[in-house]
Amino acid sequence: MSENSTALNQINQMLTMQDAMNSRVSETWRDNGYEWYRAIWVECAEMLDHHGWKWWKHQEIDVAQVQLELVDIFHFGLSLRLMTGADVTDIANELAAELTQGSDESDFKIALENLASAAVSNKAFDAIALADCMRLMNMDLNELFKQYVGKNTLNFFRQDHGYKDGSYIKVWHGEEDNEVLAKLVNSLDVTASDFQQQLYQALEAKYPS
Repeated sequence: MSENSTALNQINQMLTMQDAMNSRVSETWRDNGYEWYRAIWVECAEMLDHHGWKWWKHQEIDVAQVQLELVDIFHFGLSLRLMTGADVTDIANELAAELTQGSDESDFKIALENLASAAVSNKAFDAIALADCMRLMNMDLNELFKQYVGKNTLNFFRQDHGYKDGSYIKVWHGEEDNEVLAKLVNSLDVTASDFQQQLYQALEAKYPS
């Protein structure tokens, strides 16, 4: 499978999973007027704190946390693109081109501001800016796919275990569910056709009863 067809396959899968997750929260999600663009710029601001921007104090970049925030933004970006009503194949082709394109921006903070700016000014998802952010955090499309599928599966798991009514347990035997997820994702074969099902079952086995 060529690099381009792999990218298209992964993006198509993620679009399908995003639609399914949004539909789980509300079957009429496309008509509800959710401000996905606002979620993007708020996440950008949170991410900047994990990256560091304060010139008056020493700050270490929390790469793992920044990557997690990029994955969250991709959820919102996929939703924004799906909201346009365009054909899913066309959306996938466009995203594949943009995510493998990027620009020559070398400053993460500026790339992040480009991403936030498109959300604030145009209520849009700038996938080229996201690609720049990913590149500057040593994150390729395969890593995005792995982390996206992980977070999407965890979101489904949360919904199935009382997230909406507040009965969901977020700390599992001393670890937050996100930390448990990260370990499980790295222990499984991300290329397996049933990767998502395997991950869900592994979460089920770890969840405190």
